Amino acid sequence: MDTIFALASAQGKAGVAVIRLSGPHAHSAAAGLTGSPLPTRGMRVRSLYAADGARLDDGLVLTFQAPASFTGEDVAELQIHGSTASVDAVMRCLSDMDGLRLAEPGEFTRRALENGKMDLTQVEGLADLIDAETEAQRKQAQTILSGDLGALAERWRRDLIRAASLLEAVIDFADEDVPMDVTPEVKSLITAVMADLQREADGVKIAERIRTGFEVAIVGLPNAGKSTLLNALAGREAAITSEYAGTTRDVIEVRMDLAGLPVTLLDTAGLRETEDHVESLGIELARKRADSADLRVFLTDSPKDLGVQMLNGDIQVLPKSDLRDPSEGGISGKTGQGIDQLISQISDVLSNRTTSSGIATRERHRVALISAREALNSAIAVLESGPDLYDIAAEELRTAIRALEILVGRIGVEDLLDEIFSSFCLGK
Repeated sequence: MDTIFALASAQGKAGVAVIRLSGPHAHSAAAGLTGSPLPTRGMRVRSLYAADGARLDDGLVLTFQAPASFTGEDVAELQIHGSTASVDAVMRCLSDMDGLRLAEPGEFTRRALENGKMDLTQVEGLADLIDAETEAQRKQAQTILSGDLGALAERWRRDLIRAASLLEAVIDFADEDVPMDVTPEVKSLITAVMADLQREADGVKIAERIRTGFEVAIVGLPNAGKSTLLNALAGREAAITSEYAGTTRDVIEVRMDLAGLPVTLLDTAGLRETEDHVESLGIELARKRADSADLRVFLTDSPKDLGVQMLNGDIQVLPKSDLRDPSEGGISGKTGQGIDQLISQISDVLSNRTTSSGIATRERHRVALISAREALNSAIAVLESGPDLYDIAAEELRTAIRALEILVGRIGVEDLLDEIFSSFCLGK
């Protein structure tokens, strides 16, 4: 394979910049910059020189020998001073070397996948970790990156291979000393895997929300203080506020971190009957976003006045507590009264929902899990017909096994790889 290189640290001025190389010429290229041999594994402080002998920089050179590296190939990393000029100078020298080229987005990680250092779920976990903004997202990504989902899929796969082998032993070696009634053990293996698959599939929706973020819609009548409340929660002037009803005509979104969870707050248009065409469009959009939101905060005395159904877990608070008798309670974006309690309520509701999340985090995972479960359900049905149809049951088991192999990227995912790796930076 080609030897590739890229800046692995962020663009721009920094204390240290890291340039990564991977491939058969990685060590020789790094040695060429230093002008002296390097160990196949280890670290050295070296001066780096251009081909004409001009000094480029001083840096730390790390070498990793295949297969004990991130990509599974020979790898070198150059840790130099993080000035734009220093990085550009070293990158120019590398690009002038024979057999080296600039890496494509995600190519280092793709090589790790192709060399068996990671499975596809771990690749997705790494992408999620890079994008993680909250503590919950970090923990979730670390779980996937550590290989927990791949290990679970491998355990299911082993159990199904065991079940299939029992059936095939009866088919192929009927005259040998093989127990004829393998149905109880096969059923036990299949039903245990089916229960696990269903549990993980059911938890994908919440797990995906942790990854992409929960939506919390603030709904209420016009001039109920929704935009003022949004600004108070966001800690900035995210929405225009005025004393005139109907100021908000679009959905305004603010991304926040609530108790480690990613949350997007939605300020929606006030819900009322109106002849204003533009406002009516905003109201219709508000209803749609409120219906699809994970949680709704009803800023109203009576939710029935809004025409949006209040679901289990939704929160109702009385608006404009600054204009009410203190005994009534409520919330006020102007004075801050009730803000902390509302944040706590939202956090508690969403945190309680995350307890049902599984390890699988993406729709792709859910589709593979459901596909495997459906095949196993068919296998169970065929088993009821007796040994004459064991060959069909065994084929259904193989279908389930293939679905699990798709889950971890062993087969059938070539069309997904370009899309997945395009989201990575050049140095990853």
